[in-house]
Amino acid sequence: MTIIKNATIVNEGTSFLGQVLIENGLIRDVLPQSQDVGGEDDEVIDAAGLHLLPGVIDDQVHFREPGLTHKGNIRSESRAAAAGGITSFMEMPNTNPQTTTQAEWQNKMEIGARDAMVNYSFFFGGTNENIDQVLAVSPTDTPGIKIFMGSSTGNMLVDNREILEGVFSKSKLLIATHCEDEATIRANTALFKEKYGAHVPMSAHPLIRSEEACYLSSSLAVEIAKKYDTRLHILHISTAKELSLFDNTKPLSDKRITAEACIHHLWFSDADYLKKGTFIKWNPAVKTAADRSAVFEAVLDNRIDIIATDHAPHTLEEKQNTYFNAPSGGPLVQHALPAMLELVQQGKITLEKVVEKMSHAPAECFQLSRRGYIRKGYHADLVLVDLNKSWTVSKENLLYHCGWSPFEETTFSAAVVKTLVNGKVVYDNGQIVEVNANAAQALKFRR
Repeated sequence: MTIIKNATIVNEGTSFLGQVLIENGLIRDVLPQSQDVGGEDDEVIDAAGLHLLPGVIDDQVHFREPGLTHKGNIRSESRAAAAGGITSFMEMPNTNPQTTTQAEWQNKMEIGARDAMVNYSFFFGGTNENIDQVLAVSPTDTPGIKIFMGSSTGNMLVDNREILEGVFSKSKLLIATHCEDEATIRANTALFKEKYGAHVPMSAHPLIRSEEACYLSSSLAVEIAKKYDTRLHILHISTAKELSLFDNTKPLSDKRITAEACIHHLWFSDADYLKKGTFIKWNPAVKTAADRSAVFEAVLDNRIDIIATDHAPHTLEEKQNTYFNAPSGGPLVQHALPAMLELVQQGKITLEKVVEKMSHAPAECFQLSRRGYIRKGYHADLVLVDLNKSWTVSKENLLYHCGWSPFEETTFSAAVVKTLVNGKVVYDNGQIVEVNANAAQALKFRR
């Protein structure tokens, strides 16, 4: 048995000094610190001065395998996730080949079983032609169906209303959407090309991929979901205008329509393009400080349910390019929790709320089986953090395969100290614990 003692446990809206007993990968008990437990053969982790949180569950990552492994792979990026206190991930289908058939989904599951350092699952991609494959997806093994209602190419761009209604009306699984209206983006792009030619400034990105582009697509998704009572989850909300689409008058368990905010939309604003340039180019775009504040407020008042990363690495060579040639996306899994802990230190959000949005809510939203909480009988996915351990992000301490971060030169005042996956320590004070590289499990969903 492993015992984590003297920890300030943060769980289900409260913080208290206690201890967690772990046996066979599960939480055997959660006890007050005053209770005497354990024997000579037990392993003891002394967490004095540290906070113990349930491991972060990231519902949106792009780990680039198969086909795009020059950018990242499941092995490298899941190790970076472990270093960031993320113990479970849900990976997106726009790899090469795309995860739009049962065979490709199974291939990813096999890679996850072989290489993932943390618990793994894979979305199934919806296209214009694969409704039969979508309807055959196993509800207990897959987080849901991913539909790109914008910002994709080929048959993964699904913005035809008739096709969308077909998928929304027939799917019994959660549908997660990337919402940006392609027609609006194309029209805006033409205007900026006419003005600047090939030298469009990065500051134009949130004007090209505009508030209106986001709202048109998000509102369409909500409209169709309400028509068919579809379980809809809208990813990476970036504008104040979209927030009117979401409800905070009912508990998460009763919601049919939920939303996610990402770290970059809570941290950066369009003022940062001047310094960061293409390194903060994401789709949807980082927008104004007013949008950032509004999205943050919606996280606090529960119109937005989940905080995630949209981790999407590209190489330095790819990002160091002109506006149209630099791809959108960046690496975030190693620094998402530290960034949120920094906002805790700044008094902008409580630690209990961070745990709710990054651990409890993803587990509830996706109906994960026995994860996301520090509870008896649950999987021992845990992270110890030191709220008083200052460190600076540098190339030397990055674990991303791509070798860069938008947070480089940022000093955080809190750090991840130790990460446990199914009761095994996989990250310990700056080091990946390779002997426990087989700790990860496939996520299961209660459906």
